[in-house]
Amino acid sequence: MLRQLGRAAALGAAGAAASACGEDSPHVFMSAPTAKPIGTGGAPAARLGAPDASGRVGSGPKPPPLPTDLPFQVTSGPPDRPRVALTFHGQGSPEVAGSLLGLMEAAGTRGTVLAVGTWLDEQPQMARRVLDGGHELGNHTMHHGDMTSMSADRTYAEITDCADRLKRLTGSIGRWFRPSRAKNCTPTVVAQARRAGYAHCLGFDLDSLDFTDPGAAAVSRTVLTGVRPGSVVSLHLGHPGTVAAMPAILDGLRTRGLRAVTMSELVT
Repeated sequence: MLRQLGRAAALGAAGAAASACGEDSPHVFMSAPTAKPIGTGGAPAARLGAPDASGRVGSGPKPPPLPTDLPFQVTSGPPDRPRVALTFHGQGSPEVAGSLLGLMEAAGTRGTVLAVGTWLDEQPQMARRVLDGGHELGNHTMHHGDMTSMSADRTYAEITDCADRLKRLTGSIGRWFRPSRAKNCTPTVVAQARRAGYAHCLGFDLDSLDFTDPGAAAVSRTVLTGVRPGSVVSLHLGHPGTVAAMPAILDGLRTRGLRAVTMSELVT
């Protein structure tokens, strides 16, 4: 059934413009408009209050508090539990992104989306779409530039400009920050992310390489060959090939006894 859904979703998404992204490889282990504040369970805006300590807005179930000993840079979760986190670069057409999120939801799985600020400006409704599907939403900088070459002030602006969009659209800056085009959080990025209010820098230990558009079979093979309990997988919302690969990825995880969860669930 998932494979049939995937074929239909991929056909619908293939005509939409995909957004390519040049992410670098993994890190190291150890978690605009006048949009109204939103929640994660489809709650009406009138019922939504201020964000709680977890960054959650709304009256539904709250994500668990993170462990107090979680390091600033997180690139994988506990290896002794059958869970993995699928994390997504948040950019691309709403049709492609919505198809991919819908496949995950149909399978009873959830992911973590790190949004690019310009995407939130262009597609502000996607913040609601991500959260209403039960996924997490975080910060992937404003313009997705090379953070290793930026000054401290420019780094801070990239983080806070995206955080401002998240705050305006959701009432929260999000729990997770992921640097753009960087293998690790450099000391400059660490300092500026902390200054912007982020307690954790989210990396990954498995790169799907889906942004190179190698085809659905190659994407699913890369993920399923490398995945382990505790893996944090880097994927992208804006590529039809990722949509087409998702049913095989989810089926393969299930066969291996692994469950795809949000980043917060992975580390708690």
